[in-house]
Amino acid sequence: MIVPVDLLPHLRRARDHIDRNYREHLDLDGVAAVAGVSKYHFIRCFGRAYGETPMRYLTRRRIERAQDLLRGANLTVTEVCMTVGFTSLGSFSAKFTRVVGESPIAYRDRWAAAGAPHIPGCWLFMAGVVRNFREGASGHGE
Repeated sequence: MIVPVDLLPHLRRARDHIDRNYREHLDLDGVAAVAGVSKYHFIRCFGRAYGETPMRYLTRRRIERAQDLLRGANLTVTEVCMTVGFTSLGSFSAKFTRVVGESPIAYRDRWAAAGAPHIPGCWLFMAGVVRNFREGASGHGE
């Protein structure tokens, strides 16, 4: 099946929605609604257009953002986990390890050993880049 050309802008809109809102609880029904198609049609077409399912794309996006934070911010792995939209540290660690090839702690420590500068976590909280999940910030997801 070839993705209909007139559907591509709708798929892009849904992918952009995932990119902007990866920290939030996103479900397949909601993202498919952004594209304006049924979730089953959305899964098939998104997969053909982008080479992965919408939820796998969301997970990859969250892992990429976690890598950025682990490299450049002075945050705990738990803070990073919750900030990027995961609600389970175990799930986050397992998926991170599967995608990246090393645990979040090993990844962070490797970059720290290389002397990479870190932004103080308190600055990220104050700037709103990272939300304080302990104060009830939304962090549903994987």
